[in-house]
Amino acid sequence: MTGTAARSLRVALLALALGSASAASAQTLLTVAAPGALSSKEEVADRIWTLRAGLNVAALQCQFSRFLATVPIYNALLAQHSGEFSDSFKTLTGYFVRHGGAKTGQRAFDTYATRTSQSWSTFDAQISFCNAAAALGRRALMVPKGKLGEFASAAELARFRASLIVEPPRTPDVLLPRQLDQFAMPDFDRCDRKGQCRWPDKSWFTGLRPPQQMPRQAGVMPADSAARPRG
Repeated sequence: MTGTAARSLRVALLALALGSASAASAQTLLTVAAPGALSSKEEVADRIWTLRAGLNVAALQCQFSRFLATVPIYNALLAQHSGEFSDSFKTLTGYFVRHGGAKTGQRAFDTYATRTSQSWSTFDAQISFCNAAAALGRRALMVPKGKLGEFASAAELARFRASLIVEPPRTPDVLLPRQLDQFAMPDFDRCDRKGQCRWPDKSWFTGLRPPQQMPRQAGVMPADSAARPRG
């Protein structure tokens, strides 16, 4: 493959191989490699192939749950939309062969197919990805034959890509550790000879207690409520 399109494709493949966030978050690899250079038929084929690659990866990675059924769903999709998958393969192969010749173009397609599949591989976001793939695969099965290209829209692929974004779990505020400087402390200058200290209201100090103005969550008892002095 020669020319500007070939150089841009090599850059995109390299960026995706190195884990570039911009390339990995793109809807398809060819939208990064050759923006505006694809015909409408090639764009549809690119989206269909990207969708197939994502569901193929899910069939391999998501077998930990029988309820997701990613393997039978993927096999059913291959049978349901075999014609469009075959057409997308021929169209994309023709695109690479047209730009690079028979031998080089075939290798370029193989690299494209490999990188596209790798762009769906995940570990940290495996749960969200597998859930999204199972739901997407079920909806794709309801698409009539010959309409998969319309279903595999840029917006649909963008939602599928979003499942690869890791969102760390948020710790509830009630479980967060409390800082000691949030608590009121007794006046240690008023301790007696036995080392017993009193709060400013003259009650004996038996543990930490929060100040009166400290906000609390409704229905949540302070952790030190059992040790709070009552006298």
